[in-house]
Amino acid sequence: METARASRTAVLVCQGRAVADGRAAVGRFADPVAVRLLEDDERREVALARAADDPADVRERLIVERLRAVAEGMVARTVAIDDAIADAGHRQVVILGAGLDTRPWRLAALRDAVTFAVDHPASQAEARERAADLTPLGRLEFVPVDLSTDDLGPALTRAGHDPAAPTTWVWEGVVPYLTAGDVRATVAALAERSAPGSVAVVQYQTRSWTATAGRRLSGLVMRLTRTPDPLAAEPWRSLWSPTAMARLLAEHGFAVVTDDDLLAIAGRLGSPAAHRRSLTNGRVAVARHR
Repeated sequence: METARASRTAVLVCQGRAVADGRAAVGRFADPVAVRLLEDDERREVALARAADDPADVRERLIVERLRAVAEGMVARTVAIDDAIADAGHRQVVILGAGLDTRPWRLAALRDAVTFAVDHPASQAEARERAADLTPLGRLEFVPVDLSTDDLGPALTRAGHDPAAPTTWVWEGVVPYLTAGDVRATVAALAERSAPGSVAVVQYQTRSWTATAGRRLSGLVMRLTRTPDPLAAEPWRSLWSPTAMARLLAEHGFAVVTDDDLLAIAGRLGSPAAHRRSLTNGRVAVARHR
């Protein structure tokens, strides 16, 4: 990730939620805050993706196609994670790699909770600037941490996190961009601060040669057409099978309660699923600490 600004993947994800707002799984998915965190050029791309007609410009069409694909995944994983937070009902929620996560400003389940938004200092600085005019529903603590050099525990302690009270840990859109070693270290750090009953909600990607090839092909097309590619500087570094993820969580006291792929979640929601293969490779696991 670029150290001077926020993750471009975080912007893409936020755009995807804005594209889907009011259009997919209405009544179950809504994110009216997402568009408010975007800059003017990013909002313009969202408007293009929401339009009935495809743009004539080739580069704009590529951007629109990517945003629509991202939007499908965002609906499924957002609802799954929102439901897990609400079901847990904990008074402490930690969002790891928060990026442009809109939950502090839109999710009613956080109204009586303290939300700790953890992210790289550069990403967090930009996120705070973008959200300057928004008021969180509950208490929101920003926790700037560079996990490549800093320990998560002391940073959370300084922010007021209580390891003796149950916590819901939200780890969305981060695991694929970490090495396997970094993922293991982070799970260990969470376990150290997890009281019995704490819940970890982990969104991750499974291994798929088709998905990897498709990602590379998409990047190549964008380079050839000189289209900005937000994924170019943020490659996937670790992919996990459900068995491997469950084993890792179990090693640190978390028992998986549910683990569903995004296609199955989309099916239950009745939301669009044109990119079925991509949705199948994304998963959301919910695990409870003993």
